[in-house]
Amino acid sequence: MTAPLLRPVLPPVDGRQSERALAIARGTTRLLAALDFAVVPELPLPSGRRADLTALGRNGLLWIVEVKSSVEDFRADRKWEDYRLHADRVLFAVAPDFPVELLPEDAGLILADGHGAELQREGVAGALAAPTRKVMTLRFARAAAARMTLLCDPQARGLTDL
Repeated sequence: MTAPLLRPVLPPVDGRQSERALAIARGTTRLLAALDFAVVPELPLPSGRRADLTALGRNGLLWIVEVKSSVEDFRADRKWEDYRLHADRVLFAVAPDFPVELLPEDAGLILADGHGAELQREGVAGALAAPTRKVMTLRFARAAAARMTLLCDPQARGLTDL
């Protein structure tokens, strides 16, 4: 018996993401995977916000990456400041032509396109409190597992972590 072919798993798209933002996210996800991070896009946070990309390292470190597709996108959105409460590091992922001097220097920086990305700086690390780390790790695991369940059975019901 041959193994079934797996379909590609696409990040949840709610229509708000531009093609440019999706390309930046794809290249950034490839970089994070190469750095041995598992990645969940659009992860709901305890604050009610959603992180563009949440990365979990083998050592338990949590990074949140905020994708910014334009200067206007960056200036109009300050929700990323809340992400520091939920991650060891907060990074921005932008296209190579983005004016990076606008981004906070204490945040990490990733330059990305649809093919790949480069980590320019990791940014300042914070230490999550143990209870917060547990909550975030459980959210990450449940969201990833719920999405895999729906991939295997699109008619599965009862999953609330998406």
